[in-house]
Amino acid sequence: MKNIIPLVIATRNKGKTVEIKELLKNFPVEIRNLDDFGPIPEVEEDGDTFDENAYKKASFAAKVLGFPALADDSGLLVESLDGAPGVYSARYAGKNATDEQRYARILQELQGETNRNAAFECVLSIAVPTGPALTYEARCEGVITQVPSGANGFGYDPIFYYPPLQKTFAELTREEKNCVSHRGKAFRELQDEFDKVLVWIRQNMPIQERFACEHEK
Repeated sequence: MKNIIPLVIATRNKGKTVEIKELLKNFPVEIRNLDDFGPIPEVEEDGDTFDENAYKKASFAAKVLGFPALADDSGLLVESLDGAPGVYSARYAGKNATDEQRYARILQELQGETNRNAAFECVLSIAVPTGPALTYEARCEGVITQVPSGANGFGYDPIFYYPPLQKTFAELTREEKNCVSHRGKAFRELQDEFDKVLVWIRQNMPIQERFACEHEK
């Protein structure tokens, strides 16, 4: 039996955690997320790119918790909004806004706009406590709908229409979404190399010091 490696997903987002568990279910990893640990400081996602933010989250979680950590930073880029919300996707309607409030803002800003082309982008970063990280990235093209549709998924899924399947992401099953989404594509790249990734993790994890106990005479 292969040794199981703990892998912390650097998020408290339950929907994202469920998706990642499904994508990595056939590999010898025990998936945890930040809710499985005590309170730890939040990382300020102030990077200019998804790559910077993904690494920042993964590296911080790995160093604080002492386990290899995986973070993804992903977001929606709307062509007629000059790529917004981009790296601000999770906070586009305010820090504590709901998914509904975030996509409602997008729909409001696109009222009367004929160019509704958009894309989801995802960057995965896997970091170890000593600092090094691996990166994977992918993109999915789509169109912003006029009204939200579907009850699956999370985030901007109800307004992101995927033309090849003629459905919004929120109308897709989890299996369908994982086959075509930005996150699914990035994870397939990761899956294709995951045996090598596991070797890399084992080689780069710090070795725990062992101390001999001396008995009192």
